[in-house]
Amino acid sequence: MKVLPFTLLAPDDKSVISERIERPHFYPYLHRHDEWQLTWVEQGEGTLIAGNNMHAFCAGDLFLIGANLPHLFKSNPEYFEEDARKTIQACSIYFNPSGILDGLFNLPELKAAGAFLKNNKHGFKIPEQYRIAVADKMLQVHDASGMNVLFNFLGLLEVLQNIEQGLEALCQDVYASALSEREGMRLSNIINFIMRNYNNQIDLEDVANAAYMTPHAFCRYFKKHTGHTFISFLNEVRVNDACKSLVSDHKTDCISGVAYRAGFNSITNFNRVFKSIIGQSPSAYMDSYHTLSRSNHIAV
Repeated sequence: MKVLPFTLLAPDDKSVISERIERPHFYPYLHRHDEWQLTWVEQGEGTLIAGNNMHAFCAGDLFLIGANLPHLFKSNPEYFEEDARKTIQACSIYFNPSGILDGLFNLPELKAAGAFLKNNKHGFKIPEQYRIAVADKMLQVHDASGMNVLFNFLGLLEVLQNIEQGLEALCQDVYASALSEREGMRLSNIINFIMRNYNNQIDLEDVANAAYMTPHAFCRYFKKHTGHTFISFLNEVRVNDACKSLVSDHKTDCISGVAYRAGFNSITNFNRVFKSIIGQSPSAYMDSYHTLSRSNHIAV
């Protein structure tokens, strides 16, 4: 398993790193690095774990991930099936304002950009109305060479810092991203165990055993490093999975089927937990989603 921290393989001739990938699934382990990361999901679906929060992602989504924030693009289970024919595609830009770009960000002209990043230190999901502009600038950076890389990167920064509304922070501002390598490996093990088994009936003792800790020690450790209790985190993972199933174009399950497949053992408990996290019942959530989809289709 790859452990925290994660070191990017940076070319000697570039201060801004870009990559465009097509793979069976995203890198499957929780990790962090000194660089900020801007990722455009061109193809693929799953859950982004960022710090102590989770976000469902699908094709077209863009995320700016803060420096040293532990994160994981967890592809949906079908991407790991033995005969899976699905692939993910993504474009990512990496940059370090406190490293090789420190001199650039200390210039008076970039003070505003530096302040913008500082005020959004954990990163955010790019609002839908800015996606095309940001994606276009990312491709310009990726396709550039020589000094044009920096020129296009400055254009990308300008687009980002001009985002004025609709910012969705990736995690709570109070989240502390400082993790030792040992803590990072343990937390990665724990989260990956939960993500592999949340559809089954796992309990506190199961995950504590997987972490080689007593249940009491595990509860304190998990709360300290994620801001969640084990149950609240597990419920959010399961509800996140249920949300994707409820609005899937290929769904065949009724609401009760979605609930049981996500790991809930009763429809009553599922409805209660779903409403406490999402703010509305599963049926109301589906109705809202499809109403919005129809209105967007009509507008187009």
